[in-house]
Amino acid sequence: MKTFDVIIVGAGHAGVESAFAVARMRGQALLACTDLGTVSYMACNPAIGGTAKGHLVREIDALGGQMGLTADSSLVQIKMLNRAKGPAVFSLRGQQDKNLYHEIMLEKIQANPNITLVENEVAEVVVEDGKAVGVKFVDGTEEHAKAVVLASGVYLNGRIITGDYVLSSGPSGYAPANSLTDSLVELGLPMRRFKTGTPARIYRDSIDFSKMEIQLGENSDRFSFMTKESVFEEEPCYLTYTNEQTHKIILDNIHRSPLYNGSISGVGPRYCPSIEDKVVRFKDKSRHQIFVEPEGLHSNEMYIQGMSSSLPHDVQEKMYRTLPGLENCKFAKYAYAIEYDCIDPLALKPTLETKAVENLYAAGQVNGSSGYEEAGAQGLMAGVNAMLKINGKEPFILRRDEAYIGVLIDDLVTKGTNEPYRMMTARAEHRIKLRQDNADIRLTEKGYALGIVSEERHQALLAKKEQMALIIKEAKKTVQKELAEEILAKWDEPMSRKTPTIEDLMKRPNAVASDVKKLLSFDCDDTALDSVIIECRYSGYLEKEEGIVREQKRLEDKLLPEDIDYFSIKALRIEARQKLDKVRPLNLGQASRISGVSPADIAVLIVYLQKTNR
Repeated sequence: MKTFDVIIVGAGHAGVESAFAVARMRGQALLACTDLGTVSYMACNPAIGGTAKGHLVREIDALGGQMGLTADSSLVQIKMLNRAKGPAVFSLRGQQDKNLYHEIMLEKIQANPNITLVENEVAEVVVEDGKAVGVKFVDGTEEHAKAVVLASGVYLNGRIITGDYVLSSGPSGYAPANSLTDSLVELGLPMRRFKTGTPARIYRDSIDFSKMEIQLGENSDRFSFMTKESVFEEEPCYLTYTNEQTHKIILDNIHRSPLYNGSISGVGPRYCPSIEDKVVRFKDKSRHQIFVEPEGLHSNEMYIQGMSSSLPHDVQEKMYRTLPGLENCKFAKYAYAIEYDCIDPLALKPTLETKAVENLYAAGQVNGSSGYEEAGAQGLMAGVNAMLKINGKEPFILRRDEAYIGVLIDDLVTKGTNEPYRMMTARAEHRIKLRQDNADIRLTEKGYALGIVSEERHQALLAKKEQMALIIKEAKKTVQKELAEEILAKWDEPMSRKTPTIEDLMKRPNAVASDVKKLLSFDCDDTALDSVIIECRYSGYLEKEEGIVREQKRLEDKLLPEDIDYFSIKALRIEARQKLDKVRPLNLGQASRISGVSPADIAVLIVYLQKTNR
């Protein structure tokens, strides 16, 4: 029997990124799924990116991941969100041809000599002497490995619920995984029940788009730093609204909603509520935005974003047909809610290794997160850390000031979550530093050192950094007065008392690469120039932020012994002892972010470390 380096359970967005990471580090990966159709399948919205999620895609890409490249190859529309709020929170969102996205990922997985893809349901994680050593399938066969990554998504004991109708199922009718949860419970992993939902898909030819507002993309940006040019056929999206009639139908039938009659026990996502949740919670709103998005370039199905529901089919038909443009709509698929088992992420280390079983990792929605992008980021990190562990190397942990990926994982393993976790820019305290445009500057060198970034990508980064250095050097030069006046007049900004330098002009809020480029004595790449302009604009804030980061790093550098007995430290409050013992933080920095641990408790730990010389 062949022994693999890593077995990955599940081939969704977490599983494929984990498999690619293992393969790039020259490991042999076994990728197991219940159906080949589930490989990188978009069970919910046909889109990649969005607010904060676009940051995650750029970071996955900067670390050599596949998501951004495949998203660029399957676009039907792309735009930059939050343009009115400043570059720190700019977020790319791309509409995808969901079938093409799946096909590209499947082809790349099957073409990779270091990845073996099998269609079989995993029933059990095989453990020997407290270490994961393989998996057993439902047919009784086994495969062995040095590490296992759980990336089972929403398939564990999946249950689709629509009105009174309940079906044991994974998303979109794919088979659930009904055997694995019991194995995980026996291994000591704390499990919980979450739920999510998806809206109906409506046949395109039954929609009157003339009654909706057309939404076009910008189509100037791409997710991957390696995508130089790409041409695609754009498909528009459309905007419509619910109305009082829609809300009345929902409220009149709220007793038939599984969310309100007790049929659903799982906890749903606060930041992506169903339409019945929105109507009940926001009674003062007379209407809600609904986006009508194509499922693909040649698909006749349209995704009705904002109308996820678990109401019965007859109620769905009535409420959908109250929306302008959907009066005569025909349903390709009805909306549904799905419940599933997931792990309490407090049972994980910052490497995403489980505390209960050595060499067993978990990534994606099985960790209580939501979204393709959050899953992909965790999958990459779990695959990398599994390979580092089995090769006897130090783990790869990103700090909160280094990446949104660091914020995501730290939030999950330190704070936990009581609902499906969604990444948001507000969760990142260093978001001015953690921008989309500089993800490669922040992370690609790290990925190259790990072996997950290609030489081609590394050379592209070095070329960009070289250009940025030349721009920064030239930016110290003074601009000719007449030219400065001309540009400032174009920006409708006053001329300063002294003739400005190029750097002074870069700091202006209206500075754009096309204008600044005219001031340089050489041609340069727009992406390099954009990054320099943003750095100049935020320079004052970034200097202050670096001081905060240095202070926090002092706590991160103070490691806590793995065998520390928190209950023996009497000066700690009882709540702090309980929380610290449950999370088992790696260092004082992580300890300080645990809910229920106060600054006074951290001071006690510092004294304890000094007294014990640890």
